[in-house]
Amino acid sequence: MKKGLLIAGRVILGAIFVVAAYLKLRDPWIEFAGELNAFELLPDWALEPIARTLPWAELALGVGLISGLLQRWFSLTASLLLTLFFSVMLRSYLAGLKIDCGCFGPGDALGPKTLVRDFSMLVLAVVVTVASFRMESGPARGTTEAPEAAIT
Repeated sequence: MKKGLLIAGRVILGAIFVVAAYLKLRDPWIEFAGELNAFELLPDWALEPIARTLPWAELALGVGLISGLLQRWFSLTASLLLTLFFSVMLRSYLAGLKIDCGCFGPGDALGPKTLVRDFSMLVLAVVVTVASFRMESGPARGTTEAPEAAIT
C-alpha cells in the first residue's frame, strides 16, 4: 500500500510539472520572461535564458517523476525547485507585489490561493522525496538478513 501511495504521489507531482510546462510552452517565451521580471529578483540578462529553459526543465522533471527512473533524485529536485518557487512567491506576496505568479501560464494572480496551492505541492514533493529515500535505502529485496549482518 505504501508503495502504491508513493507511486500515486510521484505521478501526481510529475503531472503537475508537465501541465505547468505545457501551459508555459504554448505561449511565447517573452510572456513568461515578463512574469519573471515582475518578481524583481532577476537581472535583465538572466530573464531570457531562464524563460526559455525553465519550462523545458519542468517538462523533463515531470516526465522523470512519472517514469519512476532515478526516483530519489527527481523527487529531491522537485522538492528543491518547489522550495525555491514557494520562497520567491511568499517573498513577493509579503512585499505587496500585485503580479501573476507565472506557475501555470499567464493569468495566475499571486495571492493566498496560489500560496496554498504551491505549498501543498511542496509538501507532496517532500513526502515523496522522504518516502523515496526510505524505501530505496532499506535492505535489498529477497534478502532475509538484517542490514547490519549484510555489512560484515
